[in-house]
Amino acid sequence: MKRKMHGRQLYEHALIRLVPELARGEFLNVGILVLGKRAGFLGIRTALDEDRLRCLRNEVDLEQVRASLRAFELIARGDPNGGPIARLEAAERFRWLTAVRSSAIQTSPTHAGLCDDLEGTTERLFRELVL
Repeated sequence: MKRKMHGRQLYEHALIRLVPELARGEFLNVGILVLGKRAGFLGIRTALDEDRLRCLRNEVDLEQVRASLRAFELIARGDPNGGPIARLEAAERFRWLTAVRSSAIQTSPTHAGLCDDLEGTTERLFRELVL
């Protein structure tokens, strides 16, 4: 449930990273998560640049990558098709998505900020940090 809030809001964000070869530790930013806890807001934007990905690793199972990103999106949006985690509150979903994991899809450490518009901030961070 998203509540419309006015004025400055505290938010947290984390980049969604694709790590095609775990041993090398190289990554490609493929998305952004933005949490506005008080507003019950969890925004997500993703984009997979396949050409940039092939620069890191030529042989990648793109269908698996797309499926993993889709799972992140379903959970972030609270879509029932995202399973039991998707039914949690926005802040709990954010914490689950940003938990440390050793998989091809990971997130950066979280960062905090203040904004007047959570959706606009999600778009701005996506343009600046992912695209």
